[in-house]
This record gives sequence, structure tokens and C-alpha cells, in this order.
Amino acid sequence: MSARSARQTVVVTDGPPVGGARGFLPAVEGMRACAAIGVVVTHVAFQTGHSTGVTGRLFGRFDLAVAVFFTLSGFLLWRGHAAAVRGFGSRPATGRYVRSRAVRILPAYVVAVIVILSLLPDADHASLTVWLANLSLTQIYVPLTLTAGLTQMWSLCVEVSFYLALPVLALAARQIPVHARVPAITAVAVASWAWGWVPFGSPSGQNPLTWPPAFFSWFAAGMLLAEWTYSPVGFPHRLARRRVVMGGAAVIAYLVAASPLAGPAGLVPSTATQFAVKTAMGAVVAFALVAPLVLERPGTGHRLLASPGMVTLGRWSYGVFIWHLAALTMVFPVIGRFAFSGGMPIVFALTLVFSIAIAAVSYALVESPCREALRRWEFRRHQSMSAPEADAREAQENAIAP
Repeated sequence: MSARSARQTVVVTDGPPVGGARGFLPAVEGMRACAAIGVVVTHVAFQTGHSTGVTGRLFGRFDLAVAVFFTLSGFLLWRGHAAAVRGFGSRPATGRYVRSRAVRILPAYVVAVIVILSLLPDADHASLTVWLANLSLTQIYVPLTLTAGLTQMWSLCVEVSFYLALPVLALAARQIPVHARVPAITAVAVASWAWGWVPFGSPSGQNPLTWPPAFFSWFAAGMLLAEWTYSPVGFPHRLARRRVVMGGAAVIAYLVAASPLAGPAGLVPSTATQFAVKTAMGAVVAFALVAPLVLERPGTGHRLLASPGMVTLGRWSYGVFIWHLAALTMVFPVIGRFAFSGGMPIVFALTLVFSIAIAAVSYALVESPCREALRRWEFRRHQSMSAPEADAREAQENAIAP
């Protein structure tokens, strides 16, 4: 979140206020940091050979951190639309939304792809197809283009697809009554769990279970939270404020996701039923973790997640995500170990340290300057508008936007 975003607020006047309506939520930023660490855990566990047995299942299921990322995106990007339809501001401008998403994602990502494909030994001599697919974030659709150091980017492909679809989803949602929005989102989310049963004649090397519709329920969990942020306080809010209950739900769903009900350990393909169980449990885990942060009463404290250190790490979390596999690859020769030969504690610690260091540099040299440049451009564009246009733009700026 930027400093400018931190100054944006929406005042809720109909019913008791909800903490998630604030422009900047430090605890949400801290949760983003936790999700990034979770992604590192699951990849370190696999690369050090902890991918079988009970511990393999538990460590491997840290990949549900991706569900948390998707839910946070669903909440942050949808709440401006949820607010507008209820009269708490103007609808987010599509042009500004697209520009902000592009500047947020692409510069650091393109740098990472170029550096990793050029310098990482395991990714050396990549074909033109691999280069083009990775640079265009289409590698989940092009067979055999997920490559060393960049395999985690399948989830970024899914997230970018959601970014592109969101304005269309918002337009469709405006065609239904406000009271029907929550049931409609829920229905589509539940329907997405059946994706594994859709018959695909896909080419070899392509996995439809990594395509965006399979994970809509993870985004929908955040979209529902955004809807409830601007709804009168009711059962969802009261439930979310019972932190022990929500924590227990997250643990139970996580254990189910780590059990044979959600598929075998490691990279063994799962059945359609097992995949549905995993995605459903991922939605529950993410919802249970994020709901207490956004449906809280204003002023509710989150001592750990909202601490300066966690907020800072959350600010760098995107860099941690895009660089951690490259960092992991560098750790093995540093400590004199081969992959899949154990040593998870030291490998995890060094991978996290290297990833955070690279992420901090990426944020300082790439991410932050690009976002500042966009803000300056937006400001100059705002200044050149006529008075009525400027007033409309200011109303949109004051709406909740990530």
C-alpha cells in the first residue's frame, strides 16, 4: 500500500462502522507478509525432500498461502465496487485501475524474468517460447513453459487474469439487486469447485487445474468480505469477530486440506473430488484468516500483524514471492548441499533472508519508483482537468482503492 492509499478513507454512516472500510489496513499488510512466508515454506519443504508422510503433507499444504493472497486481492479490489453500489463513493475508474495494476505487477516481474532466465543456471538456454510465455504471463496456457526459478508464477498468471476480469465482473454485478450480490458471488464460487470435472482435451504439458476458474472461490472469499464491509452488521460480522472460532475453523480446514481427502502428498496428480476438497478448504482457510481483520470493529488491535516489521515485510512481500525460488536455488551451493537432501531449517532461514534482501532492493529500485511515477502522472493529469472532471476524479480517488 502506498502512503497516498493510507490517506484514503470512507466514512460509513449507515449502521455500525466496520474496520475494513479504512483506506489502509496494517494488519492486512501483515497478513500478506505471512502468506509470502507460507509460500516460501512449502517450496523449501519440497526442495529439501520433506514432501512425503505426515510432515510432507503439512508442509506441502502451506501452498494454501496462495489462497490467502487471492482472498486479499478479491477484498481489496472489490471493495471499491461494493462501496459504490451502496452509495459510499463513486465507482473505481477502470483506466486508473488498469494502470495501477500494471505498474504494481509488471515492472518488478519483468526484471525478475529477465534476470532469472538470463543468469539462473537451471533456466539457462530457455527457448523463445519460454521467454515469451513468461514475459506475457501466459505460461499456464502454453505447454512446458513453467521453468526453473519461475514455476511459482502460475499463481500470478491466475491473479492477473482476475485483475483483467474484475471490471467485467463488476459490470455484471451492477445488473443484479444489491441484496442478491452475496448469493450470486457465493453460487459462482461453489460452482467453481466443479472445475476438476470439466472434460478437457488439453495438450501434453498443460494443466487446466491451474487455470483461473478453478480458483474463483479464493477470490470470491475476499469479494464477499468486501460486500459485508459495506453491509449492516449481522451474522458474518459477529462470526468474524470471534477470533478463536475463526482460528479453529482455519486449523480444521487446513488439516482437511493436508489429509488424503484433498489428494496425495507431493506432485502426484489428484482426482477431481480431491481437487474440489482442496480448493474448498483453501477458501475456508483464507476466509477465516482474513475476515477477522476486515470485519472487525474500528480500532481493534492486531499487535503482531500490524507491527511495523510485519507491515514493512508485507510491503516487500511481492518481491519475496517473485524472487524466493531463485534465492532457494542459490542457497544450496552456499551451504554445500544438494536439493532433496534435507537441511530444511537452515535452507529455509537462508532462503527467507536472501528473498527479503532481494525484495527490499526490488521495492526500492523498481516497485516504489514506478508507482511514484504513476502517481505523479496521475496528479498532473488531474491538474489539467476541468473543474467538473476534477471533482469527479476526486470522488473516485476518495473511494476505497488498493
